[in-house]
Amino acid sequence: MFVVATAGHVDHGKSTLVRALTGMEPDRWAEERRRGLTIDLGFAWTRLPSGRDVSFVDVPGHERFLGNMLAGLGPAPAVCFVVAADEGWQAQSSDHRDAIAALGITHGIVVLTRSDRAPRGSDEVLARVRAELEGTGLKDAPAVAVSAVNGTGLDELRSALDAMLSTLPPPEPAARVRLWIDRSFTISGAGTVVTGTLTSGTLARGDRLVLSGSAGTDVVSVRALHSRNEAVDSIGPTSRVAINLRAGLSAEAIHRGDVLLTEDSWPAVGTVDVRRTTGASFTDAPGQLFVHVGTAVVPCRVRPLGDDHARLTLDRRFPLEVGDRLVLRAAGGRGVLAGAQILDVDPPALDRRGDGTRRTAALTGMSPHGDALTEVARRGAVQVGQLRRMGISRLGEVPDGVRAFGDWWVHEEALDAWRRKLRSAVEHLAKQDPLAAGLSHGAGRDLLGSAGVLLEVVVREAGLHYRDGFITLPGQRQNLGTAEAGIAALEKRLSAGPFAAPEAHDLKVLGLGSRELAAGERSGRLLRLGDGVVLLPRAPALAMRELAALPQPFTTSEARKALDTTRRVVIPLLEYLDGRGWTRRLDANRRCIT
Repeated sequence: MFVVATAGHVDHGKSTLVRALTGMEPDRWAEERRRGLTIDLGFAWTRLPSGRDVSFVDVPGHERFLGNMLAGLGPAPAVCFVVAADEGWQAQSSDHRDAIAALGITHGIVVLTRSDRAPRGSDEVLARVRAELEGTGLKDAPAVAVSAVNGTGLDELRSALDAMLSTLPPPEPAARVRLWIDRSFTISGAGTVVTGTLTSGTLARGDRLVLSGSAGTDVVSVRALHSRNEAVDSIGPTSRVAINLRAGLSAEAIHRGDVLLTEDSWPAVGTVDVRRTTGASFTDAPGQLFVHVGTAVVPCRVRPLGDDHARLTLDRRFPLEVGDRLVLRAAGGRGVLAGAQILDVDPPALDRRGDGTRRTAALTGMSPHGDALTEVARRGAVQVGQLRRMGISRLGEVPDGVRAFGDWWVHEEALDAWRRKLRSAVEHLAKQDPLAAGLSHGAGRDLLGSAGVLLEVVVREAGLHYRDGFITLPGQRQNLGTAEAGIAALEKRLSAGPFAAPEAHDLKVLGLGSRELAAGERSGRLLRLGDGVVLLPRAPALAMRELAALPQPFTTSEARKALDTTRRVVIPLLEYLDGRGWTRRLDANRRCIT
């Protein structure tokens, strides 16, 4: 299916044209039919000669309903721009042209309606239309003159629609879903139903989606799908679709401008940096504007960053991506003020003096399609999944100047700065505090800030070692500094009596506290057991030689006598041997060699 919106001045025959093409009544409200004036969006569909199915979103033309018009035009990929041949270009023709230009719509057909009422033909009117559309995506659009009354030109219009639709970019059925809701209502026996234009992704019965609205988010599931009044099991783009939700939400709780999304695939965006594409410069714009995106409209605050760039702070978060088109309107204004395109959905803070000037320069060089290298360079490191959610394209290859570590892309300059910073900190600590075990994991993460999640990568790239929660220099030998004399004396004492572990006061006399003993153990010169027992590293092997000579099994008391030591020493020593699997405990008092 294809979707085409109408556009044009009020009472120029948009609804009549849709009615003639489809045989369906697009005006849904009795008041619309009574007044002959489209107020809200209308929907109809037909099959073209080629077999293509096309749905029409019929929009109101009156200036008072420009918001409704933008809701219908916003998600549409193509348009029929309608001008009455007997009246020519009018005020709302300009408003709708400005909206089309702001939305960046480049596929469409100019339809000159009521050609039977034009006394001198349509050439003069068409020339004016061409002049007014100059500078928009429709400046070279095909034009067809029709009369819905006598049917002339309708076949030519159907053929022109077929030809135009064949030039549309192919949709993306595998993409994530973002469906802007334009209607919500209740069907007896079915419950809540919402409708919208599915421009990318695929919906299927049973799908779980996120409903994002002004009141927050809810997880919903698809109970049933309909398109063109027919039930379907699944549907892809581009299609008009009605979705029966199983959510426990009433239709009154869902509004136009709410969005259905693929779970965990879209960022919730409240601030965007944009480039002006049409209309008034940002330096001349009011500080408060209304932003139209998809079917939604939301107030925003504007911070100009030169004539062509600005930061918009929205009053509500939306699922937006780089490249999205926005229509800007002034409060109380009935026309389009400007069009803009999103350059960044995760912009940096502008807190310091000169940040605005620097940001303006950066935005000037940014692509509206997003650039992975730019985003990685700005952040230093970013996950590919985040780039994808932001709408950054061309992620199939790692850009030059970027290195990939799993799902993380890291800018080489940032990586070089981080590894130099980390290595310098480790070297400084080793010099200033020889007894330190190394830089702790937490201190390393704090040092790298937002890059702390990549600490192990930076450790490896810096040629450092990471063990037992500490970062050290490669081949670093423990420098015992002032503790050297005490540990040397302790080694001499234990060499004479391997199991005569010193008491606490003996260690204090030697100047050996917990830090000094820990450093001695890390250097491989001491072994610390429970309850403050300190021995030489070879003590367990010496103990095993003596215990193996005992009749098996042996008691704790027999082990104490064989090792010529005390219970304070023998019990933690035996537990250590048990833990290594060298001895096995049989009961509360007996062990054997394994």
